[in-house]
Amino acid sequence: QVQLVESGGGLVQAGGSLRLSCAVSGTTVSINAMGWFQQAPGKQRELVAAITSSGTITYKDSVRGRFTISRDNAKNTVYLQMNSLSSDDTAVYYCKLGSSLRTVLTGSLGYWGQGTQVTVSS
Repeated sequence: QVQLVESGGGLVQAGGSLRLSCAVSGTTVSINAMGWFQQAPGKQRELVAAITSSGTITYKDSVRGRFTISRDNAKNTVYLQMNSLSSDDTAVYYCKLGSSLRTVLTGSLGYWGQGTQVTVSS
């Protein structure tokens, strides 16, 4: 049974940083694609960053240069380091696992975590 558990969200002032973690059980992160999504109030869930099994990384334009996705195979965990946060980054952040990037990008496929709230105060 595949499970994803996010942690690391919270309240931070604008300009601050947070690191989100997604601990995976039931499968191995290194052989899968992983993604971080954000869902702001009243908006659709959208991809923030993704990393494939080969290490190819994709970022949403608005976070490139501020957010970094990484993977620790020994801990079977994926991270999202978020720097220079602004109120526009306020959202629930979800991690997702899929067999490929296509699976991560297809809403009905793959596995989701429960989400972690990030609130940036201005």
